[in-house]
Amino acid sequence: MGIIERIKEIEAEMARTQKNKATEYHLGQLKAKIAKLRTQLLEPPKGASGGGEGFEVTKYGHGRVALIGFPSVGKSTLLTMLTGTHSEAASYEFTTLTCIPGVIHYNDTKIQLLDLPGIIEGASEGKGRGRQVIAVAKSSDLVLMVLDASKVSEGHRQILTKELEAVGLRLNKTPPQIYFKKKKTGGISFNTTAPLTHIDEKLCYQILHEYKIHNAEVLFRENATVDDFIDVIEGNRKYIKCVYVYNKIDVVGIDDVDRLSRQPNSIVISCNLKLNLDRLLARMWDEMGLVRVYSKPQGQQPDFDEPFVLSSDRGGCTVEDFCNHVHRTLVKDMKYALVWGTSTRHNPQNCGLSQHLEDEDVVQIVKKKERDEGGRGRFKSHSNAPARIADREKKAPLKQ
Repeated sequence: MGIIERIKEIEAEMARTQKNKATEYHLGQLKAKIAKLRTQLLEPPKGASGGGEGFEVTKYGHGRVALIGFPSVGKSTLLTMLTGTHSEAASYEFTTLTCIPGVIHYNDTKIQLLDLPGIIEGASEGKGRGRQVIAVAKSSDLVLMVLDASKVSEGHRQILTKELEAVGLRLNKTPPQIYFKKKKTGGISFNTTAPLTHIDEKLCYQILHEYKIHNAEVLFRENATVDDFIDVIEGNRKYIKCVYVYNKIDVVGIDDVDRLSRQPNSIVISCNLKLNLDRLLARMWDEMGLVRVYSKPQGQQPDFDEPFVLSSDRGGCTVEDFCNHVHRTLVKDMKYALVWGTSTRHNPQNCGLSQHLEDEDVVQIVKKKERDEGGRGRFKSHSNAPARIADREKKAPLKQ
């Protein structure tokens, strides 16, 4: 029996098992088994050489956004509208067969937009080049899930979310506050700082034994679920932001448009009539959390032409991260930083390395002054005389 058949068999067993207090331990073990099998499904076969087929493109710009959706929902048209890069669009499905990159120039930054082939149900198992598409989505900073507003979008949205979660992508979620560390000896140490309602110590032990882990340290800092604990054990989950883009709103009624626009993490557009595209770009900018920081040389005007673009997902947004963007040795030479902008109480403000920067801040780095070892003038602090008497030069004897 293959891995896919075993996964389907366990899913069928979970579907026919009643959910109550008596079966929660059994369901927890079944969830752990499915997670292990799906991890094996994503791993390359042993002895295989090379990375296999794929259409990964080189990262470019200050951020990467991936377009994911069913075939013929308008992904290629959206890429052409936002970037100017031509992506073939037709009335038949699977027009796009490879990854087509484009670049969005917005707010003095460059955002890479990827048009990926449409995925179908079963993409996590490899159908329709689904694994390659999802692998590119894992390397992105933001996912735009493009949905057709004229169709039953809720079912499509649930199918796509399920396919992405099956391969370790967690949309619009934060990593669970669970500390987990394997040990060589000492057994399993279980502690919690919050009341748990979804999992207990016995179920935690059973899940760890399913993974053949008998020595570990576990600390729950929040009321987490069984799925959260399995994600922490696997350690290969990617937590990524997702915006649900409902296209083709020009063919539905105003009531449907109002209902879709009020859903969380959603935005409505029309590529055909070019409606609400500017709002989509602003939403992408807010979700990615890009921060533009302008440098100011000492005694000169700030350079507003080429900003340094920071991001919390790519390094951080502190003064130390700004110094590393300029040059990696600048942190050692910095004495303090003068910052102008919304992140300070007054302008300018003397800040240290831990100061958090906000969008359009101006930063001037003040370096430490290099001391002259010999000092200056007649008040020099160091003597050039030898340290020991034996090292002194003997004067020539006086003439008699």
